[in-house]
Amino acid sequence: MSGTVSKHVTIVGELSRLVGAHLLLEVSETEQEIACQGDHSALLQRIRALLASDKVRHIDMLRLVMLYALRYESHSNNDLAGLVDALRQRGVSAEHRAMVQSILDYGGKKGRGSDLFGNQDAVAITKRLLKGLKGVENVYTQHKPLLTTLIDNLIKGKLKEASYPYLGTGQLRDRPQDIIVFIIGGCTYEEALAVHTFNKTMPGVRIVLGGTCIHNSKSFLQEVSMAIGNQAAGVQGSRSLRS
Repeated sequence: MSGTVSKHVTIVGELSRLVGAHLLLEVSETEQEIACQGDHSALLQRIRALLASDKVRHIDMLRLVMLYALRYESHSNNDLAGLVDALRQRGVSAEHRAMVQSILDYGGKKGRGSDLFGNQDAVAITKRLLKGLKGVENVYTQHKPLLTTLIDNLIKGKLKEASYPYLGTGQLRDRPQDIIVFIIGGCTYEEALAVHTFNKTMPGVRIVLGGTCIHNSKSFLQEVSMAIGNQAAGVQGSRSLRS
């Protein structure tokens, strides 16, 4: 028993050391704020400060800039070029810096079919304003995946049929009891937590989540890189055929 406790203490101690050594709490809070709040000027300053820190890892810098790129793609004071240059100054490779544009090509406003940040939904905007006024219980868990909204709308019978058609001639009038969600391209741990929370708090509803894989940020970026690379190769191939 004492050996098990000792191992546990050692692991927790090492995790705590890594969190402090790489400013992971500060990075995580900023990521949450980018996704859930809208103060561009303040967030831009926070991102710049983190990029200037020797403690922040390259992968965390890259993720911050990518989130900024997606969140403020159309902002009038967008300074994505300046942030990418800051990555260059910190020694982030050209290959990794190119991933910022890749993520925009993959999931930018032109590439996604949903209101990812709730910028067009009046209800979502109101909730965000109220949350900003009264604060949040935990700054590290502000973000809720889009899957949460989709499942909630499905249970309430509010899921838009135009975007999510279903087989059969009848209408979905009764609340579904068994829901299977399968995400081609992979699901995330946050989405798994969302489904777990639904199963705990919604009696009478059973939800199963599946996917082609479970992603973390590194595996997801690898797939984005492959997808964009294959797309570019396809375009070049079609051009060579035409020529």
